[in-house]
Amino acid sequence: MFRRSGIVVPALGLALLLVGVAAISAKVMSPNGSGASSLAEAIDSLPHSGSVALLEQERHTIIVMNAAVKTLSIASKPVTVNPQQVMASQSQSADTSPSSSSGITTVDAPLPDPGSAEQIGYDMLPSFGFSQKTQWGCLYNLWMRESGWNYDAENPYSGAYGIPQALPGDKMAQPPDGGPDWQTNPATQIKWGLGYISQIYGTPCGAWANEEEYGYY
Repeated sequence: MFRRSGIVVPALGLALLLVGVAAISAKVMSPNGSGASSLAEAIDSLPHSGSVALLEQERHTIIVMNAAVKTLSIASKPVTVNPQQVMASQSQSADTSPSSSSGITTVDAPLPDPGSAEQIGYDMLPSFGFSQKTQWGCLYNLWMRESGWNYDAENPYSGAYGIPQALPGDKMAQPPDGGPDWQTNPATQIKWGLGYISQIYGTPCGAWANEEEYGYY
């Protein structure tokens, strides 16, 4: 009998055994169900492991990051510095900054035009003991910033007046350096201004240093 049937009978018996085991497992895992569908439902109902949850979280993070990258735009291109331009800029700054020779600080300024208020100030420096070589640049810059060397310059907020921006303006009428023509005479204003600088700051460069640091003298 075994020789006639060969392997068919043992194989059939093994198949029946496996079907029974599967049916019993499905019944145990889902008492209310039966068959292969109950087994699939039981498998689907298994809780996710911690590793699966972490993988799902990482996948969600990657999706969010990819969406954010697509919305990025380049605001500006990084600027590269040309060393030659930096050296040229430093050279220009050195040309306009105070220079020192023999311990005396000087400020470069153009020589005044003849007949101008600047010329009056330049010529008047020695009478107050100021060197034209070392003090002219400071005086020029000081009053250029304050009034532009205009004798009728008036500050609309403070009332400061004239080339030296005296506050109040009628101070320039007081002797010994002022005079009654303080409103219209550049020489009177310059003389009073140099006297004020001499008494308060010592030199035009002292007044200019205060102007640069605090914005006034």
